[in-house]
Amino acid sequence: MNPILKEVAEELETERLILRMPKPGDGTAVNAAITASLEEMKPWLGFALDEPSIEDTEINTRQAYAKFMTRENLRYLIYLKDTQEFVGSTGFHNINWDIPKVEIGYWIDTRLSGKGYMQEAVQKLTDFALDDLGCRRVEIQCESENFRSRAIPEKLGYNLDGILKNDDLSVDGKHLTDTCIYSKVK
Repeated sequence: MNPILKEVAEELETERLILRMPKPGDGTAVNAAITASLEEMKPWLGFALDEPSIEDTEINTRQAYAKFMTRENLRYLIYLKDTQEFVGSTGFHNINWDIPKVEIGYWIDTRLSGKGYMQEAVQKLTDFALDDLGCRRVEIQCESENFRSRAIPEKLGYNLDGILKNDDLSVDGKHLTDTCIYSKVK
C-alpha cells in the first residue's frame, strides 16, 4: 500500500498531554520555545546553532505539516492538556513503511523540562507505533554524551542495541561523536 493512504492519527492524548500534527500558524509558539531553549539545544540540534526567525520556524512547521500528510515524517507538537501551553516536539522520522519501522526524535522547551512530559509523550508514540501503526521496530538515536536524551529510552525500557563509535560529527562540526541506538521491537 502506498504510505500516503495509511490512516495515521492526527492527534494523540495522554494523561497530561495532547500530541497533534503541526498546522500552519504553529511557528510562533514553536519559535518561542526554541528561542528560550537555545543554549541547551545548541550542542545537539543543528537548527538551534543560530536563532531561527519566526518566519523560518513557520516555514519548517508548514513543511512538517506537508510531510505528515504524505507520511514521509510524522511530527507531533506537544501541548499541555489543561492549559494548551506548547511543550515541545516529537515524532517519527526515518520511516521505512516496508519493514515497518520508525525512529523517534524529540526536544522540549527548557522551561518545561524535568516534569516527565517528554517521557510521557515518547511512551505514547512508542505504543502508537507498535500497536496502531504495526511497526516491528522503534528506534531512538542520540549522541552518547547527551545524557538527558538518553534517559528517555532508558527509563522506558528500550534496549541499547549498541554505541557506534566515531559515527557522526558534532552539530558544530568540530569533533567526532558516538551514537547510541536504542530500540523496542515487536
